[in-house]
Amino acid sequence: MTVAAGVGYALISLGPALSIFVSVVSTKPFLVLTLLSGTLFWLISLIVLSAAWRAFLPFPSSAWWQYVILILTSVAFQEGIRLVFWKLYKRLEDMLDAFADRVSKPRLYWTDKMQIALAGGLGHGVAHAVFFCLSLLTPAFGPATYYVNRCSHIPLFLVSAIISLGFVMIHTFSMVIAFNGYAEGRKADQFIIPVIHTISAITTLINLAPGGCVVGVPLLCIVMAVTLQYCWKIVWRRLTENRNREIVS
Repeated sequence: MTVAAGVGYALISLGPALSIFVSVVSTKPFLVLTLLSGTLFWLISLIVLSAAWRAFLPFPSSAWWQYVILILTSVAFQEGIRLVFWKLYKRLEDMLDAFADRVSKPRLYWTDKMQIALAGGLGHGVAHAVFFCLSLLTPAFGPATYYVNRCSHIPLFLVSAIISLGFVMIHTFSMVIAFNGYAEGRKADQFIIPVIHTISAITTLINLAPGGCVVGVPLLCIVMAVTLQYCWKIVWRRLTENRNREIVS
């Protein structure tokens, strides 16, 4: 492959994340700090998971159930980390609101809170991309491409880039859904995020089957689309409620 192909794969993987960063996150220094904190937070959690499972790897190719256990424990741990991240954010939000009251300034608007959640989720997604994808894309800048026997129809670099894109978007907008669910006490929003995370992680196991990437990658993209649509429903509902409240007042 050429440098152009390598850059193309990188843009598939991180292009939308870069757009969100430039258009939303980079406009406010606090959001940049939130993104960096989220990236560091999730990288540490992934390193901890890697260290915990290192003694059991590599798995035999026939022991698919061990991969399922690995994925389920990893999802459970990361969802626990998400809740911890939310609690730390909530403490910070209370401090900011208290400071705003002291200096007679307005408190954080709900749009500010969603942008903070978006920045934290983007940090999670970028951490996932760095950990699982970018290291694989380095050879893509070389003179050739690479295929694996289990997915002989699609270059490994393209599969990796699309999977990375899916998880970046899922993690980014899942944080918005989760933060809204925690703030409003909506059990449906709190429950759907672990479900989405588990399903998206399980779909990657399909790639272990011969030709599985032809099925697994589109399924991951469908999960990504469902996550985006669910997040949009929440944002649209909040916009409608806020507009109605302003009309009444």
